[in-house]
Amino acid sequence: MSDSDQERQGFGEGIESSQGDPRVLLVMNAVLSILFAWMVIWGLSFLDIVQFGIVNVATAAILLFTMTYVVTMA
Repeated sequence: MSDSDQERQGFGEGIESSQGDPRVLLVMNAVLSILFAWMVIWGLSFLDIVQFGIVNVATAAILLFTMTYVVTMA
């Protein structure tokens, strides 16, 4: 085996054994939930289904964050 093959195996093993930092996952979940909630509420307000507002965006983001958290931690 060449050195590059050994490096690839070592890198793959490192990735498989890494749990990652859960704070990074929570922050990514929060940011993506807020952005997605903003897009959904904006689209629904464009169709005159709901009113665009910070309360509606925050509520949708909290619901989305909670759902994704429960699904990923199960």
